[in-house]
Amino acid sequence: MQEPMLAGLKILDLTRALAGPTCTRMLVEMGAEVIKIEPGPGGELTRYTGKYRDNERSLYYVQQNRGKQSVCIDLRKPEGLALVHEMVQHVDVVVENFKPGVITQMGLGFEALQALKPGMILCSISALGQTGPLSAKPGYDYIAQAYAGVTSMIGDPDQPPFIPLLGLGDVSTGVHAALAILAALRYRDRTGRGQHLDVGLLDVYYHCHEVNVIMYSATEGRLNPQRTGRHLTYVCPAGVFRANGRDITIMAFLHHWKDLCAAIGRPELAAHPDWDTDQKRLERRPEIITIIETWLQSFADPAAAISVLEAHNVPCAPVLSVAESIHEPHLRERGTVRTIEDRLAGSFDVPGFPLRFSDFPEPLALEAPLLGEHNHSVLTGLLGKDAAEYQRLKDAGVLIEKAC
Repeated sequence: MQEPMLAGLKILDLTRALAGPTCTRMLVEMGAEVIKIEPGPGGELTRYTGKYRDNERSLYYVQQNRGKQSVCIDLRKPEGLALVHEMVQHVDVVVENFKPGVITQMGLGFEALQALKPGMILCSISALGQTGPLSAKPGYDYIAQAYAGVTSMIGDPDQPPFIPLLGLGDVSTGVHAALAILAALRYRDRTGRGQHLDVGLLDVYYHCHEVNVIMYSATEGRLNPQRTGRHLTYVCPAGVFRANGRDITIMAFLHHWKDLCAAIGRPELAAHPDWDTDQKRLERRPEIITIIETWLQSFADPAAAISVLEAHNVPCAPVLSVAESIHEPHLRERGTVRTIEDRLAGSFDVPGFPLRFSDFPEPLALEAPLLGEHNHSVLTGLLGKDAAEYQRLKDAGVLIEKAC
């Protein structure tokens, strides 16, 4: 059996919550060895949320930390922090998502890491970045989203904006951070040089603007992007349309306009001078929405309308609920929805690993650690401590272990 792609890569994980753990989760799914440092006495903060079953196991923690090794250390004790410094000398990358400046206060800033191990890569993940006027502010996903002009684009135009009820910014930032780490490792292979990687949620969110920024800038503000509810701002028709008992997303702009016209039995609209470009259709969007929704609502079964649209190659999809997505055959077959087994919580569904590799078609069998489960193996194996020293640190409360 061949080794995973990132076998031999050692990561020291000083992250918590979602963005940082997503980064190291991506790497462990590809075979990296991730040693997760959990602050004593209670461990990572997400161990206390997402408890949806009658036990003390956090399913949130399990989902984000499968495959990682847990070392729980009281970082308030000098001996505890000294252990982390010692571990640095045995790993390739340190990943952290503390508030900017905290990692330096711990004696683990980039310069300190280079002194401990030349060529070290430090990946710092934060809400608003390591530099700039806003960098010292505490922040979460939705704080960065608000500063990025993203929240302002979500919702109905005559109502306050909405927020998406999933971790788009955190997860995307974690993936970007994993990409940055792999690029830095490639660079170090060539030059021997380490780097400090600054990955901010705000930057990642802003990177997602496909037309909003250029639209405003190129027109010197004449076109000022605003939220438009269920429909895109710059092409038409494109958005969520109401059918009987079901919302349907339809993307019939550009060359797909003629396909939609054929599907709804109105082929003459495709070449009509009032409707033949996206810009003209945007000016008449309410009329187009009425035409499409009237046609959709002529079907008692929305699935029948989707079949007609698909027969004419119109990009479309039913708007599935989370419950429906979990049972969608396509998502199941591809492993996009995956059932895992946890030793304490039993079996439940999680989002699967989103990358596919031809040489590694099956996901790794990974298990989330108990708190401090790997204290002994890391201290005696990686650091070479003897049994007496390990027991002394445990008795002194430097090391913590719990069966949860």
